Amino acid sequence: MTQKATKLVIVTEKLLMKQISKIIDEAGAAGYTVMPAGGKGSRNVRSSGQPTVGGTDSNIKIEVLTANRDIALKISDEVAAQFFDDYSGIAYICDAEVLHAHTF
Repeated sequence: MTQKATKLVIVTEKLLMKQISKIIDEAGAAGYTVMPAGGKGSRNVRSSGQPTVGGTDSNIKIEVLTANRDIALKISDEVAAQFFDDYSGIAYICDAEVLHAHTF
């Protein structure tokens, strides 16, 4: 059995993790997953000149499953307003189906 959900993905700088996790918690999301991330985007590659997934200057990818789109939008709007003018980052939303659904 599946359950409909909204997945919010945020890719940004590692140093923002604590602030973003606080926004996620305050919005009412039950949890999130954080992974190292690297690559190239509109702000180019990391300072080493190569995509990286380690170190203090690395990026992270945060995935949040929410029961409804409104919570995901609330989180993404707050993260963008607070950080994306001064730090690299992108957020996107996808429809998801949770298998063997638990509360999220």
